[in-house]
Amino acid sequence: MASRRHVIADDLRDQIAAGRIKPGERLPAEAQLAAHYTVSTPTLRNALALLQAEGLVDKIHGKGNYARKPLRKTTYTGGGRTPADGHLSVTIRTTKLRARGHLTTLLRVAAGSPLTEFLCLSHDGKSPHSLARVYIPRDLAPTATPDAPPWPQGVAALLPKPFPELAEIHEHIHVRLPTPAEATTLRISSTLAILAITRVATDTAGRVVEAALLALPGDRAEALFITPHMTTERRPEG
Repeated sequence: MASRRHVIADDLRDQIAAGRIKPGERLPAEAQLAAHYTVSTPTLRNALALLQAEGLVDKIHGKGNYARKPLRKTTYTGGGRTPADGHLSVTIRTTKLRARGHLTTLLRVAAGSPLTEFLCLSHDGKSPHSLARVYIPRDLAPTATPDAPPWPQGVAALLPKPFPELAEIHEHIHVRLPTPAEATTLRISSTLAILAITRVATDTAGRVVEAALLALPGDRAEALFITPHMTTERRPEG
């Protein structure tokens, strides 16, 4: 049996989808909604939190809760490949720096090794959509800032040609809350979970040629992984 918060969230979600609550429209006050659904205010707020995490409701401090138009989602398919999103524009900022802290571990380099950072911020219209920080050893990095993000081609879009042949791409994916800097850059609530992806690409010699840190807000991103079905050929008996 569904909990009361899920029942309330389902009803409000249906009203938003059907257009009975329009994008930008203020929802009734929380006390009024709680009375309508005959639940406590904390239960009502838990229901609204579900819709806020889905990007369907915005809670504006001091003003109330407002319906949002569902955001278009990006599907991350693994291996550094994401279907091209024509509706997104991307700005890329290049910075030269020295490896410190976790970067030395990610790129398997000594502290102080020269790196190039590509800070990639995608936008859907005027709204920030996703954030990626891509790190490449300085001797492999292109001399000019690329005009395309590091996906869908991943590291191949950034490395100069001819670039090293890639052997492996390791990805660590988990869900967490955004850092204060991520929340500010992406203009999201500090309580909205993000899909955090750490991608490390190595060449055939075992050298790390790219380390990427991606932050994809949960209300506008999803991950899809397809595993080919392996069959075992049966040998004839006898």
